[in-house]
Amino acid sequence: MFLGHFGIGFGAKAAAPRASLGTLFLAAQFIDLLWPTLLLLGVERVRIAPGATAVTPLVFEHYPLSHSLLAVAAWALLLALAYGFLRQDRRGAWIVGLAVLSHWLLDAVVHQPDLPLYPGSAVLAGLTLWDSLPATLAVELPLFAAGVWLYLRATRPRDRIGTWGLGALVGLLLAIYAGNLAGPPPPNVTAIAWAGQLQWLLVLWAYWVDAHRCNRSPAWRR
Repeated sequence: MFLGHFGIGFGAKAAAPRASLGTLFLAAQFIDLLWPTLLLLGVERVRIAPGATAVTPLVFEHYPLSHSLLAVAAWALLLALAYGFLRQDRRGAWIVGLAVLSHWLLDAVVHQPDLPLYPGSAVLAGLTLWDSLPATLAVELPLFAAGVWLYLRATRPRDRIGTWGLGALVGLLLAIYAGNLAGPPPPNVTAIAWAGQLQWLLVLWAYWVDAHRCNRSPAWRR
């Protein structure tokens, strides 16, 4: 899943108004930001197998530090504590932690049974939604749209950057998703890892956009 995670980041702003959209993107996509580095270090493994599913050619062979449920829960706790300490925002800390955890739960819906419960677990989770492209789109696109809608309800632009920068970010995410679905398989695992690192630019973009938007008044939100 790709758009769905960013949809969670967008939507979380309504529950954590003090948190930047960049922080919420970082939380919702954290384990996929961590995973490329672990690939480059050879700690985790993925294999390219065109046709493995209707949506992705990737076979996730070993990723216990980034994608096991226990590890994700630990990362969620760590990020929540760090955010709470730095920002003194208890509500936001809870939402950051839940956003990190949401990544595993959404992945468990779409993945093949390859998500371990803990490092070394013989039990693997995955409901195989990626076996059907229409079913995947029927889940992921509405989730993304709902998240963007919630973000638009929770915030308003301060200036043109707050409007056009947000529109460009949404458009870019949709374009990346379409390219992932329609494009050729990646040439090698190293290319996957470096492409994954580019997601940090989306996080920075979200910080930039959110700085040019403000929360709507409490009276409006009631």
